[in-house]
Amino acid sequence: MDAQKVDMFLVANAKCFESYHVNILRDKLLSLDDSNWVKLQSVSLKDPTTVLLVSIFAGGLGIDRFMIGDTGLGIGKLLTCGGFGIWTIVDWFSIQSATKEKNLYNIQEVLR
Repeated sequence: MDAQKVDMFLVANAKCFESYHVNILRDKLLSLDDSNWVKLQSVSLKDPTTVLLVSIFAGGLGIDRFMIGDTGLGIGKLLTCGGFGIWTIVDWFSIQSATKEKNLYNIQEVLR
């Protein structure tokens, strides 16, 4: 893929990935051909800040986990009222990194 396209994509979406994943992702995207550009543009990336806000206000219902695609964990949080509040508090600190990991996973799945 063209380096300029890859760099523009990464700059626009850098907040959606961990900083140490950006270089790995850049190398992988540069090795692909231009036919994958449309696939890359179709990937739905979740904003970690938005997911954090949802987690703060409605995390006890598991909505944050449903948003990033962790349906099983979302159901678990919903049925246990956020792990009796403990799981909700833990997610306030870990949901952003979970969102960034899920974004990377979604890109890797689409580009296979």
